Amino acid sequence: MGFDPTGDYPLGAKRPDLVRTPAGRQLTELALGDARIDAAELRATPETLRLQAEVARAAGRVQLADNLLRAAELAPLPDETILEIYGALRPRRSTAPELEAWAEQLERWNAPATAAFVREAVGVYAGRGLLAA
Repeated sequence: MGFDPTGDYPLGAKRPDLVRTPAGRQLTELALGDARIDAAELRATPETLRLQAEVARAAGRVQLADNLLRAAELAPLPDETILEIYGALRPRRSTAPELEAWAEQLERWNAPATAAFVREAVGVYAGRGLLAA
C-alpha cells in the first residue's frame, strides 16, 4: 500500500508500518520501560522525517516541510556536529568563508538542502552585518 500524505497522518496511528527506529525496529515493537531500548533508538529516522515533510507539504506548510527535509539530512550526523553547525550559525560567530566551509562539508555529507540554507544565511548575515569580523 502506497503512502498518502493527506490521509496517512498521523503516521504513528494510521501507518505505524512506515515508522521504524534507527536500528530498524517497527513502532509496534516499542514499549515504555523496555530496558533493551536506549534513547538513541527513539530518534526520528531520515525516512520518517521525509514522510513527515510530505505530510507538511501536502497540507501547504512549505516552510515546515523544508525544515523537516533538512532535519532528515542532519539526522545521521552526531549530535556534537549538529551543535557545532548551530554554534557557527549564531550571529557574529563565523566569517563568510567559515560558513562556506560548513556548506561544503554538508554537501560531502549528502545534505544539499542544509548546505543551501547555510549559504542563504551567509547572504542574509552579510546584508545585516551579522558575520564575524
